[in-house]
Amino acid sequence: MDFRHIKSTLERAGVNFQPGLSSAEVKAAEDRFSLAFPDDLREFLMFALPSGERFPNWRNPEDPEIARALGWPLEGIWFDVQQNGFWPAEWGTKPDDESAAYEVIRKRVAAAPKLIPIIGHRYMPDRPAKRGNPVFSVYQTDIIHYGSDLENYLHNEFYHYFGTPPHRIGETRTIEFWSSFVE
Repeated sequence: MDFRHIKSTLERAGVNFQPGLSSAEVKAAEDRFSLAFPDDLREFLMFALPSGERFPNWRNPEDPEIARALGWPLEGIWFDVQQNGFWPAEWGTKPDDESAAYEVIRKRVAAAPKLIPIIGHRYMPDRPAKRGNPVFSVYQTDIIHYGSDLENYLHNEFYHYFGTPPHRIGETRTIEFWSSFVE
């Protein structure tokens, strides 16, 4: 991935950047949230840190917006369970008790790869912690692929500034739990 080209293109799109994270800052964020940045995301964040209201401020792991963004996928699933009757058959019989139903969902989400916020409601799973994880658009249980990997996602999200139509997503790595929403 050509980080310089991507950064300059995103700057044309109005994205601001701070200097990239240090190894210590990456470790602090990973430790604070018990996650592992996939290699391509880690390298990008160490090259240049996107900043602004829709981007997580990984330099400050105590920022409450990061915790809020990390909790968004669980909140969205719970909303659809409560308001829209969402309950996949593979989860078994839905408990009658709301707190028991919530606990089933909480445990499933806790066991799944963590979704790392990239920008807004776009997320990348932390497992496997290697290059090539898909980027998901997550809005309640409306979860779709928005990129087959970080570079594909950035081209799709900011395609107008790259001067190209959105890239075909193509095959994506299957991610435990989260890919079942896309299918």
